[in-house]
Amino acid sequence: MKITCNAAGHDLLRVATMALLATGFAHAQPSKATDQLTFGDATSEKKHQFTAESSQVIVGGLNEPARTLLPLATPTWQGGKLTCRMTVDPVAQNYVTLRLWGSDVNHNRLVLLCDGKQVGYRHLGDIDLLDLGSDAPLTQGRFYYTTLPLPLQITKGKKCVRLTLQSNGPFWAYGTTWEAYQKPMTEPTRGLYRLYTHTGGVLPIPASEKQGAAPPPATRPGPGPEVLTVLEQRVNKELTGLLEAEKPLSQVQLQLLAKAYEVSWSVAYHNPAVVPQVQRGLDHLYLAYRQNPRLAESDPATYNPEWFGLGICGQVIALLHEPLRAGFDQTMTGTAGTRRAAYAQMLRACRDWHRQHRRLYTNQSMINDLYGIYYANKGLALLAPTEALPEAMVRHYLYESVGLEPWQGSENAQGQPSQLMGKAYFQTTAKGLTKELGFVGNYGEVLDWVSEIYEATQPGPGQLGDERLRAQLNKIALARIPFRYQTQDSAGYRAMRAETLVGWRDHHYPGDVTYVQRPSWDGGPLQTVTATGNTQLIGYAQQQLADNQFFAVMQERMRVGSFRVTAGLLPVPGQYAALQALPALEARTPMSDGAPDFVFADEEDGVVAVKHGAEYFYASVYWRARNAVNFLGRVHLVTPTYDRIATVAEEEAFEPSGNFFTRPDYTNFGFAGGGIKYPETVHSAHAGERLPIAKVPADVAYKVGQESSYAGRASFYRLHYGKYLVGLNASPDKSYELRIPAGFRRAVNVATGQPTGAAASVTVGPRSTVVLVAE
Repeated sequence: MKITCNAAGHDLLRVATMALLATGFAHAQPSKATDQLTFGDATSEKKHQFTAESSQVIVGGLNEPARTLLPLATPTWQGGKLTCRMTVDPVAQNYVTLRLWGSDVNHNRLVLLCDGKQVGYRHLGDIDLLDLGSDAPLTQGRFYYTTLPLPLQITKGKKCVRLTLQSNGPFWAYGTTWEAYQKPMTEPTRGLYRLYTHTGGVLPIPASEKQGAAPPPATRPGPGPEVLTVLEQRVNKELTGLLEAEKPLSQVQLQLLAKAYEVSWSVAYHNPAVVPQVQRGLDHLYLAYRQNPRLAESDPATYNPEWFGLGICGQVIALLHEPLRAGFDQTMTGTAGTRRAAYAQMLRACRDWHRQHRRLYTNQSMINDLYGIYYANKGLALLAPTEALPEAMVRHYLYESVGLEPWQGSENAQGQPSQLMGKAYFQTTAKGLTKELGFVGNYGEVLDWVSEIYEATQPGPGQLGDERLRAQLNKIALARIPFRYQTQDSAGYRAMRAETLVGWRDHHYPGDVTYVQRPSWDGGPLQTVTATGNTQLIGYAQQQLADNQFFAVMQERMRVGSFRVTAGLLPVPGQYAALQALPALEARTPMSDGAPDFVFADEEDGVVAVKHGAEYFYASVYWRARNAVNFLGRVHLVTPTYDRIATVAEEEAFEPSGNFFTRPDYTNFGFAGGGIKYPETVHSAHAGERLPIAKVPADVAYKVGQESSYAGRASFYRLHYGKYLVGLNASPDKSYELRIPAGFRRAVNVATGQPTGAAASVTVGPRSTVVLVAE
């Protein structure tokens, strides 16, 4: 690790280098192919002492031979497996790369074992499984390559290793029992084409290897506006059922009725049956709360109950305050008091508990603060103003959750904040991305929640809300745009997809078709556009309409039959009508075909998005470093002929704490005690590795070994991947020199378009990033 910096950084780098040598990875080595096995080729398989159990040879993409692994005769969680011997370098950092056909869709998993020990973790480890499956084609009509590093402690001193590829069925990451978590393998895996070992993070792909090509750009021919007719019919059917229901309604059912009361096309629009049905439901919830006061903390009828409590009731009361008003001072059946007093009691309990139990992860923080605190207080303010917090005070919880003000953490009974993350921790970066343990793909798509937060401050329909929140919503929305890249939808038509492969909390690949806002359970793709009126976002949404991906996305969303999705559909027709009424704009997303070269970097999240010609290069240099500095980066390179997905060694400079974290023997989760235990006895290839812990700010509560957004964060990252060289400076006050290898002496700075010339290094200033591409 030979990076020079200003004088203040020399000791930091020297100690970091010493720490690096104690870990299980080595860096900055040239890429060199070591070995290659072609599956389905008898000569190649024999050469590598290949054996297979429950496998068959197929003719796959581009008529290339491949093997699939099959379910067992009596399906269980494991399927077939392959074993071979592959050459490795006894000294250098070794990698394994698997070649797969990008048009395949398969949910099975593929575990890599090296000399009998598991490489990587099944779920959210800093090294993934060799194949995590996909929900849609990753790369239509072309191959992709997935790369993992082999720990030095396994390969050191060896010239060959025994590699095993073991197939598993899919798993449900949120399952809390073995049966709920791990599913049986009931179908063959996708085709496995070639397995390679190599040094350096980038496999040198042989020139003779067949490559495909992306389908020609084509606009999706359908569906069309008829989707909205079906949508309205679905929502109205649900609303009719709620209006006629004999059982008292749950919070989320009351919420849908309350929102639909002002939607002109709905059967609930100013329907006199809404008010008594909602009143009955609120009464029932209070009586249930009186029997079980913990409902104010966690109502099991809601999604993620502890984030909402009974706060949705506060929103319902705010939405229907005028029509409900007449009943507030009536005595509630089954009590000796009025509805006003009863509802106020449960909303106050909800608000106060959620002030004392705030959430750290950004999306969870937003939901907790919006519903558990803000809406509970908003309903309380309408019922019992003297018991409510002042609006200016309670709005600060929203400001904190969206990153406008430092997040103060949970409060004690006296209202004093814990400041768990110190005095200066923000929930979003200065550039607008959610800030946790690095870039978040799927779970970072918080535009639905930020839009709801903004809308909660609107005095009435169509009126402007809090201007600070609106400006922050714009910033967050625009920060997500570089993470939509031009590709194809599942049918091969032109589309933008959300980047998830470099997201630290992601496990669904590829990302959804997304232009501005990812369609979620709770929000449609036009919600943020219509809430902000931002002209750039309007242009990007019009691009989605021009590609005819809006109706396709909504049709796909409606394949999910849940009540939650139905409720989220309610505002979509109105948002579409509002967008259609606007004049056409020319703005198109910066990652669209034909757009100029583009670089976006967020130094606080340690993530880079690059468009260079027809290629897209994404990298998370701060990659799942939960407990300590791990010297690993994650890369997704999209090209017209193939994709690369890789976890690679990188160089990192940081201020050491003097403490180390020793990797435990986990093979399932890379966190939380390893997650659910598997019935097999397989040990981790990474167990025992000692990783250095970076210095944690003095005002942050921390114990050695804990998950922390500081313990694994470096000040400077140097990632060299093929023709891309990244120098990302996360430090707020130090400069670093990015060493330029000889092959980059004629490189181009992507952001400026200027060549580097013969310079041996380039200065990277505080909180800035340099991306060089070797031409």
